[in-house]
Amino acid sequence: MFYEPSKRDHGLPFSPLKAIVAPRPIGWISTLTADGVANLAPYSFFNLISEDPALVMFSSVGRKHSVVNAEATGEFVCNLATVDLIDAVNASSSAIPADKSEFDHVGLASAPSRLVKVPRVAEAPCALECVYVETLRPRDRNGNTIDRHVVIGEVVGVYVNEAFIRNGRVDTALMGALARCGYMDYAAVEELIERPRPADWQ
Repeated sequence: MFYEPSKRDHGLPFSPLKAIVAPRPIGWISTLTADGVANLAPYSFFNLISEDPALVMFSSVGRKHSVVNAEATGEFVCNLATVDLIDAVNASSSAIPADKSEFDHVGLASAPSRLVKVPRVAEAPCALECVYVETLRPRDRNGNTIDRHVVIGEVVGVYVNEAFIRNGRVDTALMGALARCGYMDYAAVEELIERPRPADWQ
């Protein structure tokens, strides 16, 4: 099979693109409104884009609450989504009014962050405290700006539950890190495979 995404000529009931670009890490983003209401939403277009400086990004279809809040307050937190929290992650994607908190809606406890005012998910084993840097508006091949908002933040603080540190390393499989696949599918990291990097060319 071959198809062109712009033509949607794959002949399938659902687009296979997100099933192919998978698994994708989930940015479970907490923010605060200007009035101090805590917001929480998962984004499957999310990643670490630089280690030094530590920069992360999440991409939103439209200017959703997370984008508006991050821009308004200059802060957000990336909470690690894990398999034991899958139902809460999924439920937090519900569209609820900006003056209501997903923490309350889903029944999650919040915990204070150290360096930003935005709370983290207390049950999440890791959290990245971020200072907002910029929002990018991507364009298509014809130069048209699309309704996507790529928010970039610098990680200024990292919380790790020490129960998930083994032999000096954070154990991703032990945490059961959750990833997004295609359709309604998720994946959990259950096994790690290690390979040392090859030596540089001599």
